[in-house]
Amino acid sequence: MKILVYGAGVVGSQFAVRLREAGHDVSLLARGERLASLRRHGVQLAEAGSPAVRRIPVPVVDHPADGYELITVLVRAHQVDSVLASLAGLDGDVLFLHNWAAGAQPLGAVIGHERVLLGSPTAGGTMDGDVIRYRAANTITRRVAMPIGEPDGRTTPRLERIVRTFRAAGIKARATPGMDARLRTHAAFAVPLGQTVRAAGGPAALAGDKDAVRGMLHLMRRNLAALPAPPVPRGLEALRTLPEGLLVAVLRRFLRSPTAVHSGLSNTSPAESAELERLAEQLRAHARGR
Repeated sequence: MKILVYGAGVVGSQFAVRLREAGHDVSLLARGERLASLRRHGVQLAEAGSPAVRRIPVPVVDHPADGYELITVLVRAHQVDSVLASLAGLDGDVLFLHNWAAGAQPLGAVIGHERVLLGSPTAGGTMDGDVIRYRAANTITRRVAMPIGEPDGRTTPRLERIVRTFRAAGIKARATPGMDARLRTHAAFAVPLGQTVRAAGGPAALAGDKDAVRGMLHLMRRNLAALPAPPVPRGLEALRTLPEGLLVAVLRRFLRSPTAVHSGLSNTSPAESAELERLAEQLRAHARGR
C-alpha cells in the first residue's frame, strides 16, 4: 500500500518505520528542522534509558500529493486546519489520528466526507533532540489496541483493510464504532487534566494540592455531563458516579505515579497549550449546540 504519514513527531515517526519495514511504500511528511534532520539521519529511535540509537531511513516529503491510498494524519488539534487545506482536492482515504472533539463533519466538509476515518493512537514517547525515546511498554506494539473507525460506526471493507495493514506491520489496531464519542470523551477528561497540571507546575505539584485536584474533577464532571451519551469507554462513567473524596485520592495517586511522569503531562511547550485550548473550544462549541 502507498501511505503518507502526515506528521513526523513521536507517533508519526514510529508509524512510518513500522509500515516501511513491513514492505509498504511509505513517505513521512515533515517540515523545517525536523525535515532536515530526517533527510540527514533518518528516523532515530531509542528505548528510554538506552544509549543505543537505531537509525531507519524513511523517504520524507514536505507537502502532500496525489497517489496515496491512505494518508494518516498525526498532528495536534490546532494544526488540523492547515492540514485540511493541503489535502483538499487530493485523492486517498484519510485517517485522522489525533486528539479531536469536533467530530467528523468539519473534516469532511473540506476534504470530502467519504474520505474521513477517525482514530486515537495509543503509542507514546518523547523527543530527545532528534531522537525519539520510547518505553518498551508504551510503543505501538503495546497490548492496548489502537481504535479506528468509520464516522458512522460501520465496519466497512476499507476499515477492515486498514486494520489488517496495521496489524501486519506490528501496529495493534481494531475496528471500533463510536469513534466520535470516544474522542469527545477523551477530550472531556484530558483538557481539564492537562490545563490544571500546567497551571500547577507539573503532575507532582498538582498532586500536592487537594483543592486544585478537586476543582479539576469538577471540570471533568461538567464536561462529561455535557456529552450527548454516556462516556466512551464506559469506564470513565466512574468520574461521574463515584464519591468525590475517593476520586480525588485516586487522581492524586495517579499524578504521583511514573505513568503520569512519562505520559507527556509535564510537557510545557506552546504547542501543548495551543492544542488544549483548541480542544476546550471544541467542547464549549459542542455544549452550546446541544
